[in-house]
Amino acid sequence: MSDKVQFELVSPERLLSSELVDMVVVPGSEGYLGVLPDMSPLIATLQPGTIDIYKGTEIQRRIFVAGGFVEVSNSKCTVLAETAIDVAQLHRANIEQEIKDLNEDVADAKSDDERAKAEAALLLAKARLQAVTGELVV
Repeated sequence: MSDKVQFELVSPERLLSSELVDMVVVPGSEGYLGVLPDMSPLIATLQPGTIDIYKGTEIQRRIFVAGGFVEVSNSKCTVLAETAIDVAQLHRANIEQEIKDLNEDVADAKSDDERAKAEAALLLAKARLQAVTGELVV
């Protein structure tokens, strides 16, 4: 039995992080999932949200992911993320402006396809804002 989890974060381009941690919390499509040492194996899809990386009982780092998959096996947690951004690199004012612009894009959409693309981008922007503020964005 190990007392740590080997956490790996992989983007389509490269390995972004590989470290031993006490716990990882990932935004699974069915809700947030805490990964501890010696967990039962599983594979799940991710929803847009934050990964919280714990060292001891404190969150050491927070990473926003836009989607992907998580695989847990024994004492290893591998996240395959479509997009991964350290929450410290996200800027609230920029995201709020992006949300304002995307709301206008949704309102001005000339086709269902344009509207769907703008709405999808708007949902991701709101998830990034929630990662920064910790508050639910509607």
